[in-house]
Amino acid sequence: MDYEELNYQSVSRSEELQRAAAFPVLMRKVYTWMTLALVITGFTAYAVASSPTILNLIYGNSYMMWVLFGAELLLVIGISGAINRLSLPVATLMFVLYSVINGAVFSSIFFAYTMSSIANVFFITAGTFAGMSLFGYFTKSDLSSWGKILFMALIGLIIATVVNIFLRSSGLDLILSYAGVLIFVGLTAYDTQKIKMMFLEANDSGETMQKYALLGALTLYLDFINLFIYLLRLFGRRE
Repeated sequence: MDYEELNYQSVSRSEELQRAAAFPVLMRKVYTWMTLALVITGFTAYAVASSPTILNLIYGNSYMMWVLFGAELLLVIGISGAINRLSLPVATLMFVLYSVINGAVFSSIFFAYTMSSIANVFFITAGTFAGMSLFGYFTKSDLSSWGKILFMALIGLIIATVVNIFLRSSGLDLILSYAGVLIFVGLTAYDTQKIKMMFLEANDSGETMQKYALLGALTLYLDFINLFIYLLRLFGRRE
């Protein structure tokens, strides 16, 4: 064994140690940022629902909701599409801003559903999400084949939802709610495994990889929020 081979083995071992150290740091950041975003969304939704002035500003103007939806869409596209060009503080600020706007948009659930049912469905969502995320993390099966199927199902769900705005079919709405639950349950496991596999190859936990951790947090946050919405439509008790 010559010097170059020894040096190569030393470098390889050093890279393995760096990867082993980076992986848990990045995964913790994913779930920490996701949890923080959920907390911000929840507090914002409750605060807005408790303020007649803000409620009147949002729901008293038919254009305001479209402005909020547009802002959410731009923020998600901005974070996802420009993550490599954004600094970590800017990307984090955009993520927090999205969480706040999302909370303002979903403040209406406090008027549509009882507080007890919102709390119950939240815990059901948390348990379901945790179970599927753990499955995606620990399973030895390759879930990559789920991606295309779930993406096509999601597109179909969106189209059918838009169509049902005009049809106003309660039966179709019920079917779409069940379909939404199944789709986002699957996406939770798939996205968790995808994030895990990405960070297993990370050489460090520097700013670049932390930005990808933020993007992973956004992905899981959206899975959680959508799963909560569809479960609320199924099990929430209306006011």
